[in-house]
Amino acid sequence: MRIVCIGLAFAALAAPMAAKAAEHPAYGLELEGFDYPHEVKRFEFVSQGRTMSMAYMDVAPRASGDATPNGRTVALLHGKNFCAATFERQIRVLSEAGFRVVAIDQIGFCKSTKPDGYQFSFQQLAQNTHALLASLGVDKAVVLGHSMGGMLAARYALMFPAATERLVMVNPLGLEDWKAKGVPYATIDKLNETELKTTFESVKAYQLKFYYDGQWKPEYDRWVEMNAGMYKGAGARQVAWIGALTHEMIYTQPVVYEFPELKVPTTLMIGQTDRTAPGANRAPKEVAATLGDYAALGKAAAKAIPGATLVEFPGRGHSPHVEAPEEFDAALLKALSASPAKTAP
Repeated sequence: MRIVCIGLAFAALAAPMAAKAAEHPAYGLELEGFDYPHEVKRFEFVSQGRTMSMAYMDVAPRASGDATPNGRTVALLHGKNFCAATFERQIRVLSEAGFRVVAIDQIGFCKSTKPDGYQFSFQQLAQNTHALLASLGVDKAVVLGHSMGGMLAARYALMFPAATERLVMVNPLGLEDWKAKGVPYATIDKLNETELKTTFESVKAYQLKFYYDGQWKPEYDRWVEMNAGMYKGAGARQVAWIGALTHEMIYTQPVVYEFPELKVPTTLMIGQTDRTAPGANRAPKEVAATLGDYAALGKAAAKAIPGATLVEFPGRGHSPHVEAPEEFDAALLKALSASPAKTAP
């Protein structure tokens, strides 16, 4: 009798769970169907012999309280599992503080072109970003990058120091060289097999473990749906393929060795409980246990970067701007409150 009751209870629970899973939305190849908080504009340009369309939001400063337009621009660079829309709150806070904000979807991500046969490199993405900002008349900007976007922001600052007012890296990837630490290489084909298995549940489980230290809030679901929805729509196979290409890019193009060469004012903003380490799942357990220690990695990076400022967020994970927005925004505005510093040519 007990067995029958348990089975019936399980069946009763399974039906709504399955229905709930089916409710997660599917989005188009360029994230059609997911609304951004501001008008999405397009930068059309030629790269690697073909026309690209780079999506971005360009939000003018909005005076609030004592704040007035300050003539400064912040460029926001998203992570691999994120989009420009994830910076929704920071766009508002920065614009109300007097900044012009340009939030960009990189080629291969979110609402931008997802090209076949594209050679992804941080140098190429930095060049694309620089071309976009130049087209908008932005000669110099604060460049803020989160996660993969932090690696890209560092590369941008190395390539275009005169165009970088300040570099801000928020829990950036690339604070360690995973290959050198013992993470084995995975072919793009193997990575693609993994990417093709992406679901809402797999994305949430990964973020719960590595991003939020096991603590989930309902408002995080929107960003999981944004990411996972592209793997559910008509363009899912192309999204997965580019996911594999960019995962390999992250693994094979470490920037950590060049930190001493940075010549721009730099702020590192590090959630201390973050354990993100791409590829750790394929490393030996004893190696995986040593990876992604952001509390230590942040300190080492700040020591390596000339004159860097380290801002630590105790009890926060990979996405402090999502997890603790008030705390993060206050720290960000403080970091940007200093007068713009001169950069090396």
